Amino acid sequence: MSLIHTVVGKFPKPVRELMLKHRELLKFAFVGGTTFVIDTAIFYGLKLTILHDRPVTSKVIAVLVATIVSYVLNREWSFRARGGREKRHEAALYFLVSGIGVGIYAFPLFFSRYVLDLRYPDVAVAYQELGDFFLGQIGGVLLGMVFRWWAFRKFVFPEENAKPRALQGSTRNVDAEYEEFGHS
Repeated sequence: MSLIHTVVGKFPKPVRELMLKHRELLKFAFVGGTTFVIDTAIFYGLKLTILHDRPVTSKVIAVLVATIVSYVLNREWSFRARGGREKRHEAALYFLVSGIGVGIYAFPLFFSRYVLDLRYPDVAVAYQELGDFFLGQIGGVLLGMVFRWWAFRKFVFPEENAKPRALQGSTRNVDAEYEEFGHS
């Protein structure tokens, strides 16, 4: 039994039903959480070392790496049953939407640093870092994720059930769906 089955199995049946109803969103959020960790690690790794005077560049590089990981995870897991496009076209749209997302992700950090002037020596280093984290990491990622969720479903993976899925049809039940939660 997979980790996902174990975790989902801990919830009462009504909560499982809700989770199954919104499993695509939950998977997308899980991928987002995973790539948030990747993004944060790369952002701070670059910003605190070789790109310490270029936080926006650090952010853009971090988001680009996280986006590549995100494409693979979303294509193969979150939106596995969706599609409707040729793979090359799908990938091009994914990276176009994600490119717009990079701008959305980076804008709060840019705003914090260069519009609000939350940067050293104008403010204490602690305020600079808090601004970078809350506006750049939290605010930027949340805005970017909302945009990407909408755009991926609307433009990149527009057709539901475009790929065969197990357990389609009227014989579905919550327990059977639960068994497929981690695989569909």
